[in-house]
Amino acid sequence: MDLNFLLTAFVTLFVIIDPIGLMPIFVSLTAGSNRQARRTIAVRAILVGFGILILFGFFGEAVLGFAGISMPAFRMAGGILLFLTALDMLFERRTKRREDQASQPDISEDDPSVFPLATPLIAGPGAIASMILLTGQTETTLAFASVFVVLAVVLLIAFALFIMGGLLERALGPTGVNVITRILGMLLAALSVQFILDGLHEVGALPY
Repeated sequence: MDLNFLLTAFVTLFVIIDPIGLMPIFVSLTAGSNRQARRTIAVRAILVGFGILILFGFFGEAVLGFAGISMPAFRMAGGILLFLTALDMLFERRTKRREDQASQPDISEDDPSVFPLATPLIAGPGAIASMILLTGQTETTLAFASVFVVLAVVLLIAFALFIMGGLLERALGPTGVNVITRILGMLLAALSVQFILDGLHEVGALPY
């Protein structure tokens, strides 16, 4: 198994799903809930988000083929989308947008697990694009399956952060969360440029 691919998959999904950035939003959405209620909301949000991303991981490329979109074209488009997400992270626009989505008046105060937590905060456009891109890069069944294992690991980390959200948020503070978000944004920017370069290479527009 290609360890470099596993590392790339982990970094891509971890950065784009951004469990650390989701943690304070989860805390604010579940404010006033007891520990059991928070755990139930966290479990439901993670499972629904996981299900959505699994569907796109399995069938996303088939949908692209049906629409007449090639993988190199989608890889370049996905790279651009992830780069824009990275810019949002670097300039704090992503956090503001997520907070706005989390505070919409039509959201149930009792159960925000499906909306906005599962979608669009966990399984958003960037995460869906990342799953299609990563599964599209695999050449073996083992590599294909490894993408879903990596996704499960990232979501387990998100679940752990949700459960420990209150403690970690107080430990890191606003400055700590901000610094980590910006570092992850830099990593995502580099990965998104690599996706674009890979797409250009596949169509013969850019030799290695």
